[in-house]
Amino acid sequence: MFVRTLTTLVASAALLTACATREVDYQGEGEGFIGAGSGVTARLETPSVGTAGQDAADDPAIWTSPAPVTIGGVATRGFVAGTDKKAGLYIYGLDGAILQFLPEGLLNNVDLTEGLTVSGRPQLVLGASDRTPGKTGVALYLFDPAGNGGVRPWGAITTDVVEPYGFCFARRGAEIHAVLVGHEGEVRQFVLTADAAGQPSAREVRRFDVGTISEGCAADEATNALYIAEENVGLWRYGLDPATGAARTLVQPIAPGVLVADAEGLTVIEDGAARYLIGSSQGDSTFPVWRIDGAAPVYAGRFVVRDGAVDRVTGTDGLAALGGPVGDAFPEGLVVVQDDINDVGTQNFKYIDWRDIRTALGL
Repeated sequence: MFVRTLTTLVASAALLTACATREVDYQGEGEGFIGAGSGVTARLETPSVGTAGQDAADDPAIWTSPAPVTIGGVATRGFVAGTDKKAGLYIYGLDGAILQFLPEGLLNNVDLTEGLTVSGRPQLVLGASDRTPGKTGVALYLFDPAGNGGVRPWGAITTDVVEPYGFCFARRGAEIHAVLVGHEGEVRQFVLTADAAGQPSAREVRRFDVGTISEGCAADEATNALYIAEENVGLWRYGLDPATGAARTLVQPIAPGVLVADAEGLTVIEDGAARYLIGSSQGDSTFPVWRIDGAAPVYAGRFVVRDGAVDRVTGTDGLAALGGPVGDAFPEGLVVVQDDINDVGTQNFKYIDWRDIRTALGL
């Protein structure tokens, strides 16, 4: 529990008005309290995001390439996209260095997917929930893996959601699905394509309401599952197929020692034949893990990120994971988490070797 002074409340109210959003952001979520969990340390970290003194860094996404690509004049075997939800989108190297910054406004959650051809060329597509007044929806970006350019704006998915919040991509066969979660739990699912002119086209295929404030979103295509975190209620499993409507199963309610409100980011990692869902238990700065490749999710324990080569992690909002080789430094997978209280400067992102998590949890 924490106390906010009148000064902080006034500042939060001003920020609320300026951003045209009902969310009140502040740093310190989880600071000073880390729950029980198996300890790991981060291998490296990014520089602080540019927005100082606010809750700004939010959510990452990871992409890797078998061959080097060039971004900002730097050769890299992949990148991490990370949002500064007060300013735009960062593109980081696998060493944590900043390769590119797109000053795109109030981008909250980001995800990426392969499998879309635009104007005859296979493209990596990035999407981010966009709360910028006048363009609320999903901001879309392209990266050409065969080119030497950077990430570039592509267009947007417009929506009736007042405050876009969580976002994730999913694949269903040849289709790319984009799932947007509104602040109040409104969910919109779209099929994303590129038209003959190379512009984005989105067709809404489902809408439903989670119930209350929700954000974290992750899909497991292999089991046709869509996971959504309802921040003060728990973790839900929906069907990824739009025909399943609003049917759902409660995987894990908010409970001490497992998942503590706010339940925030979600991500799926594939590790050989196994697949795991990792969540952010923001209230006690821990990361619960479920194995999800069976008939139902099975809780596998949770970890915490302690001081090591870089400082500990507290109050994580968003996180991302990618299994298999990610560059040379992470031969079996990488997990990237937002750090609410960074020891130097403002908020940033930490890189954790998946092998360390797997060993710590005995997976």
